[in-house]
Amino acid sequence: MPELSDVITELRAEISRAMRSAADHDLQFEVGPIELEVTVAVTDGKKGDGKLKLWVVETGGELSKSQATTHRVLLTLTPTSRSKAPIKVTGAAFEDEY
Repeated sequence: MPELSDVITELRAEISRAMRSAADHDLQFEVGPIELEVTVAVTDGKKGDGKLKLWVVETGGELSKSQATTHRVLLTLTPTSRSKAPIKVTGAAFEDEY
């Protein structure tokens, strides 16, 4: 199971790829707040350090109650760039798009 930080890192990478792609297109979309809903499994540290880990439960994944407690988490993320300029993205066009 990926950790919550891994999911957010992958989301950041996807938005970055879409930003780079947007530079060559006339039609762009400004990115607003992103709502990300995940189911996380909370597990306690096995080494006695008391740290908690948040694992994102994958579709079809199973956890026994003895391993972890699951919770639904809704995160609202507002992407910003270092320059504070609006973030614009685009995607690949489908064959029948103009």
